[in-house]
Amino acid sequence: MTASEGRSCPIHYRYKPEELLRRPEFWNDDVVYVVGGLYGNPFALDEIEAMADRERAAGLSVRILFNGDFNWFNADRRLFASINDRVLGHEAMLGNVEYELANPGGEAGCGCAYPAFVDDGTVERSNRIMQKLQQVAGNDVKNRQKLGSLPRWRSIIFGGLKVLVLHGDPESLAGWGLSREVLAQSDGNRLADWFRRTGADVILCTHTCLPLTWSGEVDGRNRCLLNNGSAGMANLEGDARGFLVRLGASESPHGPVAFHRLTDLRLSLDPIAFDLKRWLSLFDRLWPTGSDAALSYRQRLVSGTRLTAGELYMGA
Repeated sequence: MTASEGRSCPIHYRYKPEELLRRPEFWNDDVVYVVGGLYGNPFALDEIEAMADRERAAGLSVRILFNGDFNWFNADRRLFASINDRVLGHEAMLGNVEYELANPGGEAGCGCAYPAFVDDGTVERSNRIMQKLQQVAGNDVKNRQKLGSLPRWRSIIFGGLKVLVLHGDPESLAGWGLSREVLAQSDGNRLADWFRRTGADVILCTHTCLPLTWSGEVDGRNRCLLNNGSAGMANLEGDARGFLVRLGASESPHGPVAFHRLTDLRLSLDPIAFDLKRWLSLFDRLWPTGSDAALSYRQRLVSGTRLTAGELYMGA
């Protein structure tokens, strides 16, 4: 695979913003976790389920929705089966990784649709990671079929608000329009148009690997956007924890790193304090020094990103 394959956006990844909230589901849970970018980290999954169990022990009902890319580093037969068996026991939807696992053989490469600001080396390594993961997934017919049946988005009425859960952006499964990099260079008109065309009060996404929260007014209504970055990798400088989005009327007990309130609904980025030592030991066995995933991701697993907590907030 070449870098050009990892940059393409297949037609089947695309959809229209007006379609996304036509048939919303009504969820009456006390709390919803939206988890993007688990990337095959079983120890992050352990902690996410433990976080939910602690809230359930306090008398709250908790639903977990994985909004894609829960596979990536799990290029091992047993680990692949375990991650997918566990995740698919919750609510789940497609990321580009799951789409390419369920439908191998296309010309999308890794399916990331990387923009120009991502270097060719990163794109080529991602394509090769996908090839290795596809080889593993090819032996798990049951889970590949389940992945193929997952939706590309979820639209929910929760806490009296219209919540749109995406993997990428409101026009593509692998879109980068809700990334930090794109929003930082934007005048906000495109984001406002997406809120207007979808009718969403809240948009939740992942895919682009760096977290952010945005809040602002569109047509006289307050709106929020949260991108959790990654559940299975570090998100901040010097901080190895993953993030998930928590929605609920109650305050989060997990020490959120960023939060908003929209009417009676609290929205937060909550840290996932998984066992980094055990994860690095497993990661290094699956992806030894010099491997594609080690070159692209190991430094981030250990040291985090260049992003600070104060930079999480964007918009008005």
